[in-house]
Amino acid sequence: MSKNPLAVWPGHPYPLGATWDGEGVNFALFSEHAEKVELCLFDPNGRRNTHSVDMRWQTDQVWHCYLPEARPGTLYGYRVYGPYDPASGHRFNPKKLLLDPYAKDLSGQLRWSDALFGYRVGHTDQDLSIDRRDSAAGMFKSCVIDPAFTWGDDKPLRTPWHDTVIYEMHVKGFTARHPDIPPQLRGTYAALATAPAIEYLKRLGVTAVELMPTHAFIDDRHLLQKGLSNYWGYNSIGFFAPEPRYNASGNIKEFKTMVKRLHSEGIEVILDVVYNHTAEGNHMGPTLCFRGIDNCAYYRLNHDDRRYYMDYTGCGNTLNMRHPRVLQLIMDSLRYWVQEMHIDGFRFDLASALARELHAVDRLGAFFDIIHQDPVLSQVKLIAEPWDLGEGGYQVGNFPVGWTEWNGKYRDTMRAYWKGDGGLIGDLAYRLTGSSDLYERGGRRPYASINFVTCHDGFTLRDLVSYNDKHNQANGEDNRDGESHNLSWNCGEEGATNNQHINTLRARQQRNFLATLLLSQGVPMITAGDELGRSQQGNNNAYCQDNELAWIDWSLNKEQRQLFKFVQRLIRLRKKHPAFRRRYFFQGRDIFGVGVKDITWLSPSGGEMTDKEWHQAFGRCLGLFLAGDAIGEHDERGRKISDANFILLFNSHHEDLPFLLPVDPALARWEVLIDTGSLNNESVSRRLYHAKEKFPLQRRSFVLMKQLISAPLRSGSPRD
Repeated sequence: MSKNPLAVWPGHPYPLGATWDGEGVNFALFSEHAEKVELCLFDPNGRRNTHSVDMRWQTDQVWHCYLPEARPGTLYGYRVYGPYDPASGHRFNPKKLLLDPYAKDLSGQLRWSDALFGYRVGHTDQDLSIDRRDSAAGMFKSCVIDPAFTWGDDKPLRTPWHDTVIYEMHVKGFTARHPDIPPQLRGTYAALATAPAIEYLKRLGVTAVELMPTHAFIDDRHLLQKGLSNYWGYNSIGFFAPEPRYNASGNIKEFKTMVKRLHSEGIEVILDVVYNHTAEGNHMGPTLCFRGIDNCAYYRLNHDDRRYYMDYTGCGNTLNMRHPRVLQLIMDSLRYWVQEMHIDGFRFDLASALARELHAVDRLGAFFDIIHQDPVLSQVKLIAEPWDLGEGGYQVGNFPVGWTEWNGKYRDTMRAYWKGDGGLIGDLAYRLTGSSDLYERGGRRPYASINFVTCHDGFTLRDLVSYNDKHNQANGEDNRDGESHNLSWNCGEEGATNNQHINTLRARQQRNFLATLLLSQGVPMITAGDELGRSQQGNNNAYCQDNELAWIDWSLNKEQRQLFKFVQRLIRLRKKHPAFRRRYFFQGRDIFGVGVKDITWLSPSGGEMTDKEWHQAFGRCLGLFLAGDAIGEHDERGRKISDANFILLFNSHHEDLPFLLPVDPALARWEVLIDTGSLNNESVSRRLYHAKEKFPLQRRSFVLMKQLISAPLRSGSPRD
């Protein structure tokens, strides 16, 4: 401890955290039940505690002081004094150095030891005992930052929802094996800002990247003991600090530079955020931050025995959204990422947990009310994962106006349909057209549905068509972890095979899923690597696989390059034609002033679907006519939006089916733009088909056709 005196002033209770004002640093920490708070300063290596400051000033349950001699780069932590009484919900232990919940940067690494726990590990009284060893040596430290950054003319892109194509990706997994990115940058924010990474995203055509957790997180102790790590990052400990392991330079400006570079190329940045729980786990977890600062305030505790936590997340604890200071923490964090880091939106992990007022999920909960009235957050993209693990947690379709949702029903329907399950025609129709059954009654639009077939959690697309069962042995849990109900189909043989017939069918099934996804109404989300046929060898829970199993392999074969071009083409079609990205739901009736329906459902006989056909258990074939002149929408300048007419044909049956093209208008000619039955869609036959002609719809295939009015029968006509 340094003997040099340190000037300490009272400072202010706002803002919370450590704030550099150009002259000194203000420190402010909320704790409702603390009896004393001590600010600990460390040397630049974070090893020696140079000063300990008694934060004697308290205003509205916020402890504060100002250090006029402190500067950016100062490393610090807190020791909070109070009762250690787990049965009453209190777990204060001043021997445990604590992170600042508002820390904007972290320094060092967490080194696991029993000293990180507030109780004596192995004691017969378990967490009712108290551990009096100092934890500072094994803790990373909070770091004061200088927020200055030259943003120039960077501003929110505000890509309209109906024009958005999302690419869900992992910062490290996307860049770790990229041969054109400098080795010293791979796996970092800097890597994602390089020309090779950005050029790839632009060539693909996506408009937004959704980054898996980049809030500071920790590796679970039990994973490290197995030689694994928390690769996905759903184990947050800091809601303001970017994860240091992805930072090549050690400066948070690297994250800002990444955002600015992506923005300059027209790509939005959405963060996957985990505000439902923290890395401190259940009552047997470590004391790193919130637990030691004020356990009763930050966490939802069991009503009958406050020693235990209410766990709606499956991760041991749930943040207490009913406490105003916890709500403030989350809102301050969100605003920080928007205003200081220029983030364009958020995907909320297990969002139902945020909506629980007492026990039930409340769609009008305080969290939603606060966001809706907030002038900053109400204007960014808000995506809910609309479920948690508690009772009544599955809330697909029930989030309020202004929110979009990961549509789990879309995923399940598409998987079951293309697997070949029958009786799904009605459900398929709802999912293809934006899921009006889920969103229309609440006043929401088709783009409330974030459509996806795969995501980080589960099989990759290639594995979805290659495995019937999960193969998670590498996770060290005897294959017990991960989802068992995957609605997958291996096409006849489990895993990798040399059977060309099966491999051809698997390639076709991948095209079926991607074509359906990118031409459905709603917002498509592609999982990184699916456009390249990436495999995880049947592992559907690669959360702990920070290795080549989970990273994208950029050494592509011919089939993978063809799949990439196929996805490119689908995205171009979607962007070019407003028929595939409507802002309003279909009406299904004649549009005033047009005299034609905006949508017509077709049976293989060429006529409209009958009630009987909608409910046939064996039904696996469906046609969809989109009238481009009956979109019934106007652009931002009031101009009528129109498009060509299209037919989409779906056949998940194991047999080919002749599909009679619709009769009206009699002079129509139909050009095939996409046929997943073709190995290479660049060589799809350019033959034009007549109205009333039977189209040879192949088994397990999707076809997109565009109508040409009074067009001559010739080859070489425009493709898109």
